[in-house]
Amino acid sequence: MRAIRVPLAGALAPTDAVLLLRGQRRAFALIGEWGTGPAILGSEPVRIAEGDPFAALAEQPQADGGAVVGGGWVGWLGYALGGLVEELPPAPPGGEGEPFDLAFHDHVVRFDGERWWFEALVTESRREALRERLAHWRELFARGPERRPARVLEAFALTAPGAAGHLLAVEECVARIAAGELFQANLAVRLGSRFEGDPVDLAARALAAARPRFGALVGGVLSLSPERFLRREGRRVWSEPIKGTGPERDPLLAAPKDAAEHVMIVDLMRNDLGRVCAYGSVRAEPVRAEAHGDLWHLVSTVRGELREDVGDADLLRATFPPGSVTGAPKVQAMKTIAALEPRARRAFTGALGIVSPLCGLDLSVTIRALETERERIWIDAGGGVVADSTAQGELAEALAKAARPVRAVGGAIAPAPHAARPPHDLARALAHGDRPDPARGVFETVLVQDGAPLHLADHLGRLAASARTVLGRELPGDLRERAALAAAPHARARLRIELDADGCDVEATPEPPPDRGAEPLLLRPFLLPGGLGPHKWRDRRLLAALTAAAEGAVPLLVDGDGHVLEAAHANVFVERDGRLDTPPADGRILPGVTRARVLAQTPGAGERAVLLDTLAPGSVLLLSSAIRGLHRGVLAAATSARGSRCASARSAAAS
Repeated sequence: MRAIRVPLAGALAPTDAVLLLRGQRRAFALIGEWGTGPAILGSEPVRIAEGDPFAALAEQPQADGGAVVGGGWVGWLGYALGGLVEELPPAPPGGEGEPFDLAFHDHVVRFDGERWWFEALVTESRREALRERLAHWRELFARGPERRPARVLEAFALTAPGAAGHLLAVEECVARIAAGELFQANLAVRLGSRFEGDPVDLAARALAAARPRFGALVGGVLSLSPERFLRREGRRVWSEPIKGTGPERDPLLAAPKDAAEHVMIVDLMRNDLGRVCAYGSVRAEPVRAEAHGDLWHLVSTVRGELREDVGDADLLRATFPPGSVTGAPKVQAMKTIAALEPRARRAFTGALGIVSPLCGLDLSVTIRALETERERIWIDAGGGVVADSTAQGELAEALAKAARPVRAVGGAIAPAPHAARPPHDLARALAHGDRPDPARGVFETVLVQDGAPLHLADHLGRLAASARTVLGRELPGDLRERAALAAAPHARARLRIELDADGCDVEATPEPPPDRGAEPLLLRPFLLPGGLGPHKWRDRRLLAALTAAAEGAVPLLVDGDGHVLEAAHANVFVERDGRLDTPPADGRILPGVTRARVLAQTPGAGERAVLLDTLAPGSVLLLSSAIRGLHRGVLAAATSARGSRCASARSAAAS
């Protein structure tokens, strides 16, 4: 393999050249202060990483650098990859899809500050293909960019559980810090909107408007990051963690809270780099204040010299995810994030950039990043919660960090309603165990009546959607026949279909008729940020623990915004003003088959928020499930949260 570079005609500004990427397969752009130069573009990769992306990086040789980039691995590594490095509890719901987007490009187009170059890593088998790619890029530069409209359709609004849920999470985090579980955790909110047009056009607009230090468009992520995660040139490596944010320089430098945050994260990064660097080579430079947009940040540079036996994969496994966006101690902070945040992170707080066999590794921290999927666009933003954090202050900081990227794409942030903390005194569900483990699979229960599984098509449709999303597989082609065969001998039975990555089990067990004269089930509320999500998990350990803790009652799950979600075994309906209301299927609850039928067949029934604070103890609710149909429940008084916090602290101390 040898590297070549060929000049390209034209003097396009990098943000205009981004428009040339429209319509190209797996296109990317890195614009800003990257070590590879002010701009590098590419498309049409020759390899897509699968499985463990760190393993793909381990196969790449390392050189001491030079004037040519040529190509390399380009993409983003999502926060969830921390699970490959540390043993962590399952994430909140909403983390569907691949946790990374990484592809190997054997050719790129690079701007060196004066002119554009076509650069390639030439192998004999790719020689002719690279000639064609050079001709393609020459044609694009000769034709020039074409601007097309792309716009955000509505104001970015906080997604559920909104401001109230974040205030509650911050308060809980401060309580955990006071109990000695950790020193700091980075908690985030999400704001979402919709857009029309091509992400390339949004990116060209945003990169020109924001002029970020590390701008990028890759794999559906538009990043306007101010923070370098890692840069490696030869054996030299450094990180530039940001921790501490404010609107003005001097007050930020004098702020004790921000200084405390910063010291903790610098020490964490020194420790992470110390795992793979030569003894005594890791050092931190004095803190400085840098302006990025309309905010000031505290920044330090931490440097080291990698040991001779350390490759890029080893470096990432030692440091990922970035400590500045997790907390300290890192593993405990990540456990706290999993417990308190209501949704899984995707690219946010991971890393994004290039790993090249010639120019080394350059990765930014994926913050100030807008993520897209079809017409959806969202941004996560947060801050480090420490002992003297206030909930309102942390919320304000998160919204301030989101404001500039949102403006850069032509959007605005919707005014938030008054963000008072909900007056909940709920037992914390996650004090009793971890969230369900998706690796254990999903299942479906179907009522069998007179030898036939009822509404089987609807149940299999939901199971198929879960199988694709959670397990990346399809249902067996003979599943309908297997279900019918298992159901045939029974007058009334519970048909259970279990599915994991390796197989599918179908079993029917006799089920007695429901007792229509039975007393209503007692419902005891528990706080579970983000709920259980839209899948029916085989891992029922948390629900079993909650059932035991409920002391004869049925657990009723409530989110941090006070919204009732669902019961442990059923969807929930509330009768008021002559109508039936059920919580919206917004990704936090299981969209029950019986629930759908009640909505379709009951006049006035609809999806409307059900707030726990509007329900007095003793209120009657209707529960819907495939096996029991509609049955009654009655609300018990909430359980005090105090004991749960103490139990959580004891558990952390014991571990």
